[in-house]
Amino acid sequence: MFRSLFLVAFSSLIIFGCKARDKSASDSGNALGGGGDLNQSVESQPMSFSSEGSDSGTIAGLATIYFDYDKSTLSQAAREILKSNVEWMKKNSSVKVQIEGHTDNRGSIEYNIALGERRANSVKNYLTTLGVQSSQLTVISYGEEKPLMPGEADSAWSKNRRANFVPAQ
Repeated sequence: MFRSLFLVAFSSLIIFGCKARDKSASDSGNALGGGGDLNQSVESQPMSFSSEGSDSGTIAGLATIYFDYDKSTLSQAAREILKSNVEWMKKNSSVKVQIEGHTDNRGSIEYNIALGERRANSVKNYLTTLGVQSSQLTVISYGEEKPLMPGEADSAWSKNRRANFVPAQ
């Protein structure tokens, strides 16, 4: 009995202690070690973007690409879009670009994170073959965590299977 009570009390301390620490870090603006506005360096650039959803469409010259179900290979249409994106990246070679890989909500969280990463890396690899410096590109996978369109139909799923581009800090 005493042991069970001790375990419950100890678990509560850990959970509440972690939540308090996370809250204080985000309240102070130092969650990523920088302090202040996370978009500060991007705002100093002559471009704007939203921190929610896909940002590619808000930066003239960078377009989002879409993938077939359960695929990370680039279609011919995606390759054509990426050729256009390369022009922007070469003209703005001082801007680091993050490629975000996304999936629809079918599949496990672990599978979708891995699929999103394969998609982002597929895009990065193709861009480097077209002359973009690898050091200008980073990749991240959000899996199913940032859908553009909620829903349980192919019209929504097809919009969420994507790789989009954001300026990286």
